[in-house]
Amino acid sequence: MASLRAGHRSTKLSSPLWSNIKRYKFMYILFIPAIIYFIIFSYVPFYGLTIAFKKYMAFQGIWDSPWVGLDNFRYIFSSEKFLTVLKNTVLIHTYALIFGFPIPILFAILLNEVKNQLFKKTIQTVTYFPHFLSWVVFAGIVVNFVGPTGVINTILVNLGMQPLNFLTDTELFRPMLIVTGIIKEFGWGAIIYLAAISGIDQELYEAARVDGAKRLRQIWHITLPGMRPIIILMFVLNLASILDAGFDQVFNLYNPAVYEVADIIDTYVYRVGIQSTDYSIATAVGIFKGVVGCVLIISANSMVRKWEGRSLW
Repeated sequence: MASLRAGHRSTKLSSPLWSNIKRYKFMYILFIPAIIYFIIFSYVPFYGLTIAFKKYMAFQGIWDSPWVGLDNFRYIFSSEKFLTVLKNTVLIHTYALIFGFPIPILFAILLNEVKNQLFKKTIQTVTYFPHFLSWVVFAGIVVNFVGPTGVINTILVNLGMQPLNFLTDTELFRPMLIVTGIIKEFGWGAIIYLAAISGIDQELYEAARVDGAKRLRQIWHITLPGMRPIIILMFVLNLASILDAGFDQVFNLYNPAVYEVADIIDTYVYRVGIQSTDYSIATAVGIFKGVVGCVLIISANSMVRKWEGRSLW
């Protein structure tokens, strides 16, 4: 028996993992701070999710707060306010996906066709720059353009037309969100597509030119197929975040007049959890959002694997 235990121990210690750890021990030591970081800030906070199943009372703490089971989830799913918030979130993200997703792809293709390097770099710099502005700053710029006394309304009034209430009109607010979101991020989003284009074999273009293919034919039959894997990847990631409609953007631009069409899950959680201190309901909504996102990304990945024969994992 003792010999069997010794043999088992020696087999365990001679496993490939243990051999690698022993051989590259200093490299594994470098992983320790990262592992500690993720344990403290990513795994330990999971305990806080139990708030969603309790009637959380700050002075009693998480452990001593009374359990209520699924009551918080029943409350949010029976609340008309939450259903409106869920609808707004899905609609805003869907509109952004439909109108905003193709823009970086088209921009990358057009930018790739520019031969003047100085002009190309200038355009890249100008379009990338808004990404590095926080929404606090960019929202201020947007208000200066679309506000009641902003640039656009000033021009309309000078032309004898009626000003438009972009920030308070429920019919105009969502389109304004989509357009400003595209303007801020399309340049930065094109980077990954430009990288994909640069990885396409140039001999394919040369062969196409020899065969008499014009630029549009080359784009359709070479550039777009070469970009397809990264387009699919980005689409899957965007689809998985369908319940993320952009908290920073909406929070800095919306107001009570447009809550009906602009209030999204993240802003709802902020108001309920932070302003109203109802942490249990806010946590329940957060869990719902996370579960839906997980289901969506797994489903989208399965569909991509079925259609394309490749996937994220």
